[in-house]
Amino acid sequence: MVERVEVHIDRGSPMPLYHQLAEQLATAITDGTLQPGDPFENEMALTERLGLSRPTIRRAIQELVGQGLLVRRRGLGTRVANSRVHRKAELTSLYDDLRLVGREPHTKVLSFSVDVDEKAAAALDLPLDEKILNFVRLRYAGDDPLAVMHNWLPPRFADITEDELCSRGLYSLLRDRGIRPVVARQTIGARPPTATERRHLGLKPSQPVLTMTRCAFDAAGNPVEYGDHSYRADGYSIEVMLDER
Repeated sequence: MVERVEVHIDRGSPMPLYHQLAEQLATAITDGTLQPGDPFENEMALTERLGLSRPTIRRAIQELVGQGLLVRRRGLGTRVANSRVHRKAELTSLYDDLRLVGREPHTKVLSFSVDVDEKAAAALDLPLDEKILNFVRLRYAGDDPLAVMHNWLPPRFADITEDELCSRGLYSLLRDRGIRPVVARQTIGARPPTATERRHLGLKPSQPVLTMTRCAFDAAGNPVEYGDHSYRADGYSIEVMLDER
């Protein structure tokens, strides 16, 4: 049975009609009104029910498809996509992003040590033989494993504990210590998973992971964190807003 979402269109608003519709339908998906796998009301039914043109309806649906919230399958129609974390390309913590969309984050620390890592030290602008804090975490969204996150921090953060990393987001811990990351250099990619990633994320060899490497800086331009993360591609996406310069 197709769930009908209550939609209120303000024709006097400067916001385009398709965008009003897309926003309300997206909210219904992210707040759980529409569940993953649910059949989605078709274009004709929405046109008749809401009194909007088919191009308007089609554009709204295409926007949701582009965000990964809906999937279209020939012969099956349009359905709500599997639950995903949609993360804007902003300097935020995955822990906070999960909380924001109502998915309870859980963390398991896989390794935790203070040792030498030349690549990370170079990224953090430290002597290559400097011992730095490094740890690997497995982040869950609810009960679902979502990301393997490897991070390195300068020695001044050596007081951070495994218990803190299990219960809170990294950027929250940095803010507690008077550090606020304000800008970052970030690279996003994709590749086949390693054996460790397959084991922790429950992946098959053919399933890819999304990757993100980031070095974050404070307001004075000092590197405060270097990270190399991998995410389940079927449970994670990054939203980027582009404009014309």
